[in-house]
Amino acid sequence: MIKVAQRVVSIPPSATMESDRKARAMCAEGKNVLSFAVGEPDFPTPENIIQAARRAMDEQKTKYTNASGIDELKRAICDMTQHTLGLSYEPSEVCVSSGAKHSLANIFGTMLDPGDEVIVIAPYWVSYPDLIRLFDGVPVEVATTGADDFQPCVEDISRAITDRTVAIVVNSPNNPTGGVISSDVLTDLAALVVEKDLVLLTDEVYKDILFDGRSHTSPATLPDMRERTIIIDGVSKSYSMTGWRIGWALGPVDFIRNMSNLQSQMTANPNSIAQWAALEALTGPQDAVRHMCQAFEQRRDYIVAALCDIEGVKCTMPGGAFYVFPDISAYFGKKLGGRDIQSSKDLTDYLLDEAWVSAVPGSGFGAEGYFRISFACSMEQIEEGINRIRRALSVA
Repeated sequence: MIKVAQRVVSIPPSATMESDRKARAMCAEGKNVLSFAVGEPDFPTPENIIQAARRAMDEQKTKYTNASGIDELKRAICDMTQHTLGLSYEPSEVCVSSGAKHSLANIFGTMLDPGDEVIVIAPYWVSYPDLIRLFDGVPVEVATTGADDFQPCVEDISRAITDRTVAIVVNSPNNPTGGVISSDVLTDLAALVVEKDLVLLTDEVYKDILFDGRSHTSPATLPDMRERTIIIDGVSKSYSMTGWRIGWALGPVDFIRNMSNLQSQMTANPNSIAQWAALEALTGPQDAVRHMCQAFEQRRDYIVAALCDIEGVKCTMPGGAFYVFPDISAYFGKKLGGRDIQSSKDLTDYLLDEAWVSAVPGSGFGAEGYFRISFACSMEQIEEGINRIRRALSVA
Protein backbone atom coordinates (compact mmCIF):
# COMPACT_ATOMS: atom_id res chain seq x y z
CA MET A 1 0.00 0.00 0.00
CA ILE A 2 1.13 3.55 -0.69
CA LYS A 3 1.94 5.41 2.51
CA VAL A 4 -0.42 8.21 3.58
CA ALA A 5 0.83 10.86 5.99
CA GLN A 6 -0.69 10.74 9.45
CA ARG A 7 -1.69 14.40 9.31
CA VAL A 8 -3.93 13.54 6.34
CA VAL A 9 -5.24 10.28 7.75
CA SER A 10 -6.37 12.11 10.88
CA ILE A 11 -8.45 14.67 8.97
CA PRO A 12 -12.13 13.69 8.70
CA PRO A 13 -14.16 14.53 5.61
CA SER A 14 -16.05 17.82 5.73
CA ALA A 15 -19.29 17.24 7.65
CA THR A 16 -21.25 19.33 5.16
CA MET A 17 -19.81 17.56 2.13
CA GLU A 18 -20.33 14.16 3.73
CA SER A 19 -24.00 14.89 4.44
CA ASP A 20 -24.46 16.07 0.85
CA ARG A 21 -22.65 13.02 -0.50
CA LYS A 22 -25.05 10.67 1.29
CA ALA A 23 -28.04 12.63 0.01
CA ARG A 24 -26.74 12.50 -3.57
CA ALA A 25 -26.18 8.75 -3.31
CA MET A 26 -29.77 8.24 -2.17
CA CYS A 27 -31.04 10.47 -4.99
CA ALA A 28 -29.10 8.30 -7.43
CA GLU A 29 -31.09 5.35 -6.07
CA GLY A 30 -34.29 7.14 -7.04
CA LYS A 31 -35.20 8.47 -3.59
CA ASN A 32 -36.67 11.96 -3.38
CA VAL A 33 -34.19 13.35 -0.85
CA LEU A 34 -34.42 17.02 0.08
CA SER A 35 -30.92 18.28 0.84
CA PHE A 36 -30.43 21.16 3.27
CA ALA A 37 -26.79 20.26 3.82
CA VAL A 38 -24.77 22.51 1.51
CA GLY A 39 -24.50 26.28 1.78
CA GLU A 40 -25.02 27.10 -1.86
CA PRO A 41 -27.47 29.72 -3.18
CA ASP A 42 -30.10 28.24 -5.49
CA PHE A 43 -30.03 31.35 -7.68
CA PRO A 44 -28.13 31.29 -10.99
CA THR A 45 -24.90 33.22 -11.34
CA PRO A 46 -25.96 36.65 -12.67
CA GLU A 47 -25.86 36.92 -16.46
CA ASN A 48 -23.46 39.87 -16.55
CA ILE A 49 -20.90 37.69 -14.75
CA ILE A 50 -21.47 34.82 -17.19
CA GLN A 51 -20.95 37.23 -20.09
CA ALA A 52 -17.71 38.51 -18.56
CA ALA A 53 -16.39 34.95 -18.44
CA ARG A 54 -17.36 34.46 -22.09
CA ARG A 55 -15.51 37.63 -23.04
CA ALA A 56 -12.44 36.48 -21.16
CA MET A 57 -12.43 33.25 -23.14
CA ASP A 58 -13.08 35.01 -26.45
CA GLU A 59 -10.17 37.34 -25.69
CA GLN A 60 -7.91 34.38 -24.85
CA LYS A 61 -7.43 35.41 -21.24
CA THR A 62 -6.71 31.78 -20.53
CA LYS A 63 -3.03 31.81 -19.56
CA TYR A 64 -1.16 32.02 -16.30
CA THR A 65 -1.65 35.19 -14.30
CA ASN A 66 0.26 36.65 -11.38
CA ALA A 67 0.19 33.95 -8.70
CA SER A 68 -1.71 36.21 -6.32
CA GLY A 69 -4.28 37.34 -8.91
CA ILE A 70 -4.68 39.83 -11.73
CA ASP A 71 -4.04 43.46 -10.85
CA GLU A 72 -7.49 44.52 -12.09
CA LEU A 73 -9.26 42.21 -9.64
CA LYS A 74 -7.01 43.17 -6.74
CA ARG A 75 -7.66 46.83 -7.42
CA ALA A 76 -11.42 46.16 -7.54
CA ILE A 77 -11.19 44.37 -4.18
CA CYS A 78 -9.40 47.40 -2.73
CA ASP A 79 -12.01 49.76 -4.17
CA MET A 80 -14.88 47.63 -2.82
CA THR A 81 -13.26 47.51 0.62
CA GLN A 82 -12.80 51.27 0.61
CA HIS A 83 -16.44 51.75 -0.36
CA THR A 84 -17.95 49.27 2.10
CA LEU A 85 -15.58 49.53 5.08
CA GLY A 86 -13.85 52.86 4.62
CA LEU A 87 -10.46 51.12 4.75
CA SER A 88 -7.71 51.84 2.25
CA TYR A 89 -5.73 48.86 0.91
CA GLU A 90 -3.22 48.53 -1.90
CA PRO A 91 -3.12 45.60 -4.38
CA SER A 92 0.09 44.45 -2.69
CA GLU A 93 -2.05 43.76 0.40
CA VAL A 94 -4.38 41.37 -1.48
CA CYS A 95 -3.90 37.70 -2.35
CA VAL A 96 -6.58 36.16 -4.58
CA SER A 97 -6.95 32.40 -4.13
CA SER A 98 -9.08 29.49 -5.31
CA GLY A 99 -11.91 30.20 -2.91
CA ALA A 100 -12.03 31.49 0.66
CA LYS A 101 -11.18 28.01 1.98
CA HIS A 102 -7.95 28.13 -0.02
CA SER A 103 -7.26 31.58 1.43
CA LEU A 104 -7.66 30.17 4.94
CA ALA A 105 -5.34 27.26 4.16
CA ASN A 106 -2.76 29.72 2.84
CA ILE A 107 -3.10 31.87 5.98
CA PHE A 108 -2.63 28.97 8.38
CA GLY A 109 0.21 27.58 6.26
CA THR A 110 1.95 30.96 6.35
CA MET A 111 1.29 31.76 10.01
CA LEU A 112 1.61 28.58 12.03
CA ASP A 113 4.63 26.86 13.50
CA PRO A 114 4.16 23.48 15.22
CA GLY A 115 2.24 23.89 18.47
CA ASP A 116 0.95 27.38 17.78
CA GLU A 117 -2.61 27.83 19.06
CA VAL A 118 -5.54 29.45 17.28
CA ILE A 119 -8.73 30.24 19.18
CA VAL A 120 -11.83 29.16 17.29
CA ILE A 121 -15.29 30.24 18.44
CA ALA A 122 -17.83 27.42 18.36
CA PRO A 123 -20.09 26.84 16.55
CA TYR A 124 -17.54 27.25 13.78
CA TRP A 125 -17.30 26.47 10.10
CA VAL A 126 -16.29 22.84 9.86
CA SER A 127 -12.92 23.42 8.15
CA TYR A 128 -11.30 25.80 10.65
CA PRO A 129 -10.00 23.25 13.19
CA ASP A 130 -8.87 20.71 10.58
CA LEU A 131 -7.00 23.29 8.51
CA ILE A 132 -5.24 24.45 11.68
CA ARG A 133 -4.27 20.87 12.51
CA LEU A 134 -3.11 20.24 8.95
CA PHE A 135 -0.44 22.90 9.44
CA ASP A 136 0.58 21.54 12.86
CA GLY A 137 -1.35 24.13 14.82
CA VAL A 138 -3.66 23.53 17.77
CA PRO A 139 -7.28 24.71 17.57
CA VAL A 140 -8.62 25.91 20.92
CA GLU A 141 -12.41 25.98 21.01
CA VAL A 142 -14.43 28.55 22.93
CA ALA A 143 -18.13 27.68 23.05
CA THR A 144 -21.19 29.88 22.63
CA THR A 145 -24.85 28.90 23.02
CA GLY A 146 -28.17 29.62 21.46
CA ALA A 147 -29.39 30.93 24.80
CA ASP A 148 -26.99 33.87 24.33
CA ASP A 149 -27.78 34.19 20.62
CA PHE A 150 -24.35 32.63 19.96
CA GLN A 151 -22.57 35.83 21.03
CA PRO A 152 -18.94 35.16 22.00
CA CYS A 153 -17.97 35.84 25.59
CA VAL A 154 -14.77 37.89 25.52
CA GLU A 155 -13.93 36.81 29.07
CA ASP A 156 -14.04 33.15 27.97
CA ILE A 157 -11.79 33.98 25.02
CA SER A 158 -9.36 35.79 27.33
CA ARG A 159 -9.16 32.75 29.61
CA ALA A 160 -8.33 30.54 26.62
CA ILE A 161 -5.29 32.62 25.62
CA THR A 162 -1.88 31.12 26.44
CA ASP A 163 1.70 32.00 25.55
CA ARG A 164 1.26 29.80 22.44
CA THR A 165 -1.79 31.68 21.13
CA VAL A 166 -1.13 33.52 17.86
CA ALA A 167 -4.58 34.25 16.45
CA ILE A 168 -8.35 34.27 16.97
CA VAL A 169 -10.82 33.36 14.21
CA VAL A 170 -14.20 35.09 13.96
CA ASN A 171 -16.93 34.57 11.38
CA SER A 172 -19.81 37.04 11.21
CA PRO A 173 -22.40 36.52 9.85
CA ASN A 174 -21.71 33.03 11.07
CA ASN A 175 -21.80 29.62 9.44
CA PRO A 176 -23.58 27.57 10.86
CA THR A 177 -25.73 29.79 13.11
CA GLY A 178 -26.37 32.88 11.01
CA GLY A 179 -25.45 34.86 14.10
CA VAL A 180 -24.03 38.37 13.82
CA ILE A 181 -21.50 39.48 16.43
CA SER A 182 -22.68 42.63 18.17
CA SER A 183 -20.69 45.85 17.91
CA ASP A 184 -20.05 45.83 21.67
CA VAL A 185 -18.57 42.33 21.56
CA LEU A 186 -16.44 43.22 18.52
CA THR A 187 -15.12 46.31 20.31
CA ASP A 188 -14.20 44.32 23.42
CA LEU A 189 -12.66 41.55 21.32
CA ALA A 190 -10.55 44.04 19.36
CA ALA A 191 -9.28 45.56 22.62
CA LEU A 192 -8.29 42.07 23.80
CA VAL A 193 -6.46 41.35 20.55
CA VAL A 194 -4.49 44.59 20.90
CA GLU A 195 -3.76 43.99 24.60
CA LYS A 196 -2.48 40.44 23.99
CA ASP A 197 -0.65 41.33 20.74
CA LEU A 198 -2.54 38.76 18.66
CA VAL A 199 -3.87 38.53 15.10
CA LEU A 200 -7.58 38.46 14.28
CA LEU A 201 -8.72 36.42 11.29
CA THR A 202 -12.16 37.62 10.21
CA ASP A 203 -14.11 35.48 7.76
CA GLU A 204 -16.54 37.86 6.07
CA VAL A 205 -17.85 35.80 3.14
CA TYR A 206 -21.47 36.37 4.27
CA LYS A 207 -21.08 40.13 4.84
CA ASP A 208 -23.59 41.01 2.09
CA ILE A 209 -26.29 38.66 3.38
CA LEU A 210 -27.73 40.55 6.33
CA PHE A 211 -31.33 40.93 7.50
CA ASP A 212 -33.52 43.39 9.42
CA GLY A 213 -31.67 46.40 8.09
CA ARG A 214 -28.34 45.39 9.60
CA SER A 215 -25.08 46.69 8.18
CA HIS A 216 -21.74 44.93 8.26
CA THR A 217 -18.95 45.93 10.65
CA SER A 218 -15.48 44.52 10.11
CA PRO A 219 -13.18 44.37 13.14
CA ALA A 220 -10.45 45.71 10.85
CA THR A 221 -12.15 49.11 11.09
CA LEU A 222 -11.74 49.35 14.86
CA PRO A 223 -8.91 51.30 16.53
CA ASP A 224 -5.41 49.81 16.09
CA MET A 225 -6.85 46.76 14.28
CA ARG A 226 -6.07 47.22 10.59
CA GLU A 227 -2.48 46.02 10.88
CA ARG A 228 -3.34 43.04 13.08
CA THR A 229 -6.40 41.85 11.10
CA ILE A 230 -6.62 39.57 8.07
CA ILE A 231 -9.93 39.74 6.20
CA ILE A 232 -11.10 36.65 4.31
CA ASP A 233 -13.78 37.17 1.66
CA GLY A 234 -14.93 35.93 -1.74
CA VAL A 235 -17.64 35.90 -4.39
CA SER A 236 -19.16 32.47 -3.73
CA LYS A 237 -22.08 33.42 -1.50
CA SER A 238 -22.93 37.01 -2.44
CA TYR A 239 -22.94 36.36 -6.20
CA SER A 240 -23.97 32.69 -6.30
CA MET A 241 -20.54 31.75 -7.66
CA THR A 242 -19.70 28.76 -5.45
CA GLY A 243 -18.18 26.71 -8.27
CA TRP A 244 -16.05 29.55 -9.64
CA ARG A 245 -13.66 29.29 -6.67
CA ILE A 246 -12.49 32.84 -6.13
CA GLY A 247 -11.71 34.14 -2.66
CA TRP A 248 -9.11 36.47 -1.21
CA ALA A 249 -7.28 37.71 1.85
CA LEU A 250 -6.55 41.31 2.79
CA GLY A 251 -3.82 42.05 5.28
CA PRO A 252 -0.45 43.64 6.05
CA VAL A 253 1.84 43.70 3.03
CA ASP A 254 4.62 41.55 4.53
CA PHE A 255 2.23 38.78 5.50
CA ILE A 256 0.41 38.86 2.16
CA ARG A 257 3.72 38.70 0.28
CA ASN A 258 4.71 35.54 2.17
CA MET A 259 1.24 34.08 1.71
CA SER A 260 1.45 34.76 -2.02
CA ASN A 261 4.86 33.04 -2.14
CA LEU A 262 3.32 29.96 -0.54
CA GLN A 263 0.47 29.99 -3.06
CA SER A 264 2.93 30.36 -5.94
CA GLN A 265 4.48 27.03 -4.93
CA MET A 266 1.22 25.23 -4.09
CA THR A 267 -1.21 26.17 -6.85
CA ALA A 268 0.06 29.30 -8.63
CA ASN A 269 -2.78 31.56 -9.82
CA PRO A 270 -6.50 30.93 -9.35
CA ASN A 271 -8.48 30.23 -12.51
CA SER A 272 -7.88 33.09 -14.94
CA ILE A 273 -11.40 33.13 -16.43
CA ALA A 274 -13.03 33.07 -13.00
CA GLN A 275 -10.89 36.04 -11.96
CA TRP A 276 -12.29 38.15 -14.82
CA ALA A 277 -15.80 37.01 -13.89
CA ALA A 278 -15.17 38.01 -10.27
CA LEU A 279 -14.00 41.42 -11.46
CA GLU A 280 -17.38 41.91 -13.14
CA ALA A 281 -19.16 40.70 -9.99
CA LEU A 282 -17.52 43.41 -7.90
CA THR A 283 -17.73 46.25 -10.41
CA GLY A 284 -21.00 45.47 -12.22
CA PRO A 285 -24.64 45.90 -11.15
CA GLN A 286 -25.45 44.74 -7.61
CA ASP A 287 -29.19 44.23 -8.11
CA ALA A 288 -28.89 40.43 -7.98
CA VAL A 289 -27.25 40.58 -4.55
CA ARG A 290 -30.12 42.65 -3.13
CA HIS A 291 -32.70 40.34 -4.74
CA MET A 292 -31.12 37.23 -3.25
CA CYS A 293 -30.88 38.83 0.18
CA GLN A 294 -34.57 39.77 0.15
CA ALA A 295 -35.53 36.21 -0.81
CA PHE A 296 -33.31 34.74 1.91
CA GLU A 297 -34.91 36.99 4.51
CA GLN A 298 -38.41 35.81 3.55
CA ARG A 299 -37.29 32.19 3.74
CA ARG A 300 -35.64 32.81 7.11
CA ASP A 301 -38.82 34.24 8.58
CA TYR A 302 -40.81 31.20 7.47
CA ILE A 303 -38.36 28.50 8.50
CA VAL A 304 -37.68 29.88 11.99
CA ALA A 305 -41.38 30.15 12.76
CA ALA A 306 -42.05 26.67 11.36
CA LEU A 307 -39.22 25.07 13.33
CA CYS A 308 -40.25 26.76 16.58
CA ASP A 309 -43.74 25.33 16.04
CA ILE A 310 -42.33 21.78 16.31
CA GLU A 311 -42.47 20.43 19.86
CA GLY A 312 -38.99 20.09 21.37
CA VAL A 313 -37.24 22.34 18.83
CA LYS A 314 -35.81 25.74 19.74
CA CYS A 315 -34.42 28.06 17.08
CA THR A 316 -32.82 31.50 17.31
CA MET A 317 -33.45 34.12 14.61
CA PRO A 318 -30.33 34.43 12.42
CA GLY A 319 -29.24 37.95 11.56
CA GLY A 320 -27.48 36.95 8.36
CA ALA A 321 -26.16 34.18 6.07
CA PHE A 322 -28.66 31.50 5.01
CA TYR A 323 -28.66 28.96 7.82
CA VAL A 324 -30.70 28.10 10.87
CA PHE A 325 -29.16 26.14 13.73
CA PRO A 326 -31.99 24.71 15.83
CA ASP A 327 -31.48 23.15 19.24
CA ILE A 328 -32.78 19.57 19.08
CA SER A 329 -31.23 18.33 22.34
CA ALA A 330 -34.72 17.67 23.77
CA TYR A 331 -34.81 14.53 21.64
CA PHE A 332 -31.64 13.06 23.14
CA GLY A 333 -32.36 9.97 25.19
CA LYS A 334 -35.60 9.32 23.32
CA LYS A 335 -36.60 6.80 20.70
CA LEU A 336 -37.74 7.88 17.24
CA GLY A 337 -39.02 5.21 14.91
CA GLY A 338 -37.43 2.58 17.11
CA ARG A 339 -34.02 4.29 17.12
CA ASP A 340 -32.17 5.54 20.18
CA ILE A 341 -31.27 9.20 19.70
CA GLN A 342 -28.19 10.15 21.68
CA SER A 343 -26.51 12.74 19.46
CA SER A 344 -27.08 15.21 16.67
CA LYS A 345 -25.64 12.68 14.21
CA ASP A 346 -28.14 10.07 15.40
CA LEU A 347 -30.93 12.53 14.68
CA THR A 348 -29.68 13.64 11.25
CA ASP A 349 -29.07 10.02 10.24
CA TYR A 350 -32.63 9.22 11.27
CA LEU A 351 -34.04 12.16 9.31
CA LEU A 352 -32.08 11.15 6.22
CA ASP A 353 -33.03 7.47 6.39
CA GLU A 354 -36.67 7.86 7.40
CA ALA A 355 -37.75 11.30 6.17
CA TRP A 356 -35.34 11.68 3.25
CA VAL A 357 -34.18 15.04 4.58
CA SER A 358 -30.48 15.83 4.70
CA ALA A 359 -29.11 18.19 7.37
CA VAL A 360 -25.70 18.53 9.05
CA PRO A 361 -25.18 17.44 12.67
CA GLY A 362 -24.05 20.13 15.07
CA SER A 363 -21.11 17.99 16.20
CA GLY A 364 -19.39 18.83 12.91
CA PHE A 365 -19.46 22.49 13.93
CA GLY A 366 -18.30 21.92 17.50
CA ALA A 367 -21.83 22.26 18.89
CA GLU A 368 -23.50 19.03 19.94
CA GLY A 369 -27.24 19.33 20.47
CA TYR A 370 -27.93 21.30 17.29
CA PHE A 371 -28.14 20.69 13.57
CA ARG A 372 -27.74 23.00 10.59
CA ILE A 373 -30.33 23.56 7.89
CA SER A 374 -29.55 25.73 4.88
CA PHE A 375 -32.43 27.78 3.51
CA ALA A 376 -30.56 28.58 0.29
CA CYS A 377 -33.20 26.60 -1.59
CA SER A 378 -36.74 27.16 -2.83
CA MET A 379 -39.61 27.96 -0.49
CA GLU A 380 -41.40 24.89 -1.84
CA GLN A 381 -38.50 22.67 -0.74
CA ILE A 382 -38.34 24.39 2.64
CA GLU A 383 -42.06 23.87 3.28
CA GLU A 384 -41.94 20.19 2.28
CA GLY A 385 -38.73 19.62 4.27
CA ILE A 386 -40.15 21.12 7.45
CA ASN A 387 -43.31 19.01 7.08
CA ARG A 388 -41.17 15.88 6.76
CA ILE A 389 -39.11 16.84 9.81
CA ARG A 390 -42.27 17.53 11.83
CA ARG A 391 -43.73 14.13 10.95
CA ALA A 392 -40.47 12.29 11.64
CA LEU A 393 -40.01 13.90 15.06
CA SER A 394 -43.54 12.96 16.09
CA VAL A 395 -42.90 9.22 15.58
CA ALA A 396 -42.23 7.65 18.95
